[in-house]
Amino acid sequence: MQKSDRPASPAAATTAAPAPASGPRSRGRPRAFDRKAALAEATRLFWMKGYDATSISDLTAAMGIGSTSLYAAFGSKEALYAEAVDHYRETYEHLVWGGFLAAATARDAVQALLTDSAAALTGCRADIPHGCMVALSAIGSEAHTALVELLQNARAATLRRLEARFATAVTMGDIPSATDIHALARFIQTVQTGMSILARDGAGRAELEAVADVAMAGWDQWVGR
Repeated sequence: MQKSDRPASPAAATTAAPAPASGPRSRGRPRAFDRKAALAEATRLFWMKGYDATSISDLTAAMGIGSTSLYAAFGSKEALYAEAVDHYRETYEHLVWGGFLAAATARDAVQALLTDSAAALTGCRADIPHGCMVALSAIGSEAHTALVELLQNARAATLRRLEARFATAVTMGDIPSATDIHALARFIQTVQTGMSILARDGAGRAELEAVADVAMAGWDQWVGR
């Protein structure tokens, strides 16, 4: 049988598929995991709901990652919470303590702390949940003793900061040397913690500023201007 000299028809020419390329198929690069953004979302969720009421599924939904990625990046829910507490303090502490640290006198420092707390705790300084994450946090399970200690230390840091400021004030003659600076620091800490609870319950900025005014009137009676 002889070979035809006629060219192949167009239909016949298109039936032959190209040979598959060797090697794996090329895929787009996976989207990079933004650890800092995920931590910020976890912090906000823990802040609003607390440790015990926040589930892993709550966290993965808020952070936009799967549970495998969560454990790979943070180790455990407990470790993630510990990081969230640190992130909270590093990111939002200045809203409450900035004026305190910059004030020239102890009285001005306390007034700034309480007034700024009234604004920050009610969400008037930034788009954040109401109340203080550290002040309101409670870990119910005895299995999480490390977290309980972490929160206790964080709250104790507030007391130490107040005591240190008042001790400096005594040295400078800003407040009387006979002042019980531990009791004074506890009083201010208690007022601020109470403001945090009230803010979480819905009290507004003006109400908390009124609380700050009463506290400062007490300061003037006990410590003096």
